[in-house]
Amino acid sequence: MTKQNVVVSDAEAEIMNMAISVAVSNSSIFTAVAEKPPVGPPGYISISRKRFLNLKNLDSINGAERINSWVDSMRASSPTHLKSSSFLKEDQSSWILQHPSALDMFEQIIDASKGKQIVMFMDYDGTLSPIVEDPDRAFMSDAMRKTVKKVARCFPTAIVSGRCRDKVYKFVKLAELYYAGSHGMDIKGPAKGSKYKTGSQGVLCQPASEFLPMIDEVYKLLVEKTKSTPGAKVENNKFCLSVHFRCVDEKKWTELALQVRSVLKDYPKLRLTQGRKVLEIRPTIKWDKGKALEFLLESLGYANCTDVFPVYIGDDRTDEDAFKILRERGQGFGILVSKTPKETTATYSLQEPAEVMDFLQRLVEWKRQSIRAHSML
Repeated sequence: MTKQNVVVSDAEAEIMNMAISVAVSNSSIFTAVAEKPPVGPPGYISISRKRFLNLKNLDSINGAERINSWVDSMRASSPTHLKSSSFLKEDQSSWILQHPSALDMFEQIIDASKGKQIVMFMDYDGTLSPIVEDPDRAFMSDAMRKTVKKVARCFPTAIVSGRCRDKVYKFVKLAELYYAGSHGMDIKGPAKGSKYKTGSQGVLCQPASEFLPMIDEVYKLLVEKTKSTPGAKVENNKFCLSVHFRCVDEKKWTELALQVRSVLKDYPKLRLTQGRKVLEIRPTIKWDKGKALEFLLESLGYANCTDVFPVYIGDDRTDEDAFKILRERGQGFGILVSKTPKETTATYSLQEPAEVMDFLQRLVEWKRQSIRAHSML
């Protein structure tokens, strides 16, 4: 097998690296290794990464070992496994020091944004809605919807999700937002009600349109191939596919990985990445949530502006692409939604969607107060 048959993502390689690190050093998986710090504004702190495997040498890994690495990565992404791990209290405390609560640091965040246009980017699952066993029932609360609607009145606001854009819209039901579905490969601007709308039809970007027939073909093959695995669910997100294994018995994960591999080996133009309890299959184009963030900023006229302050809130490994872009730009910051320590390039953290809503409400109230104060001058 050549490396064109199945492309293993950086995220998967990092999971393998992490496992080797633990085996070699017998230390916490959150132990930092000295590296050159990422480019970003003062105050940024991150957990650095050390790679123990060279991706260029993955050709030497045989099929069985590759499947094992997939399954190990699946275990590592499991919240159950994370909760059962024996993390020491000092690990949690150290992580929080490096990624403090965005609620606790709210005043500092506001100070950093003064004189700049805040632009809001948010993932959906696990950020605006709770993670649920059935992905078709990941409904956001009415209170969250009202809050997001208020945010969109104050700032340009986008939902950036791995889900199909139309499906995310059916969950959110707010026409005044920007929606970037399929990990940013399907972007459309507000249909109405936004003063930040860039044109009569809004922005529209579909960089992977040529892959649509292939995605549909692979979707049908995966549905057929995985139907013998109880709990497996294949979701067609238009420009990418999701194989959910949240409801699959862990003893069946190897079987599921083999089924996915047996299909993907014939499609070298598709690559495998991973999120929370889901295997993601995407075109091999250089496009992700980070690219979607850049495209939207450019569409809003903020491509080369120094007075823009992007804020990206997400809980998934795929959101790291956007966090990384913000660090490279030296503008704004990322907020990771997680109750457990994770390697991340986000600056701040929130524990769950309820805290996300609290943060958004405080942001709206601050904006309203600043407008009132300005009008009284």
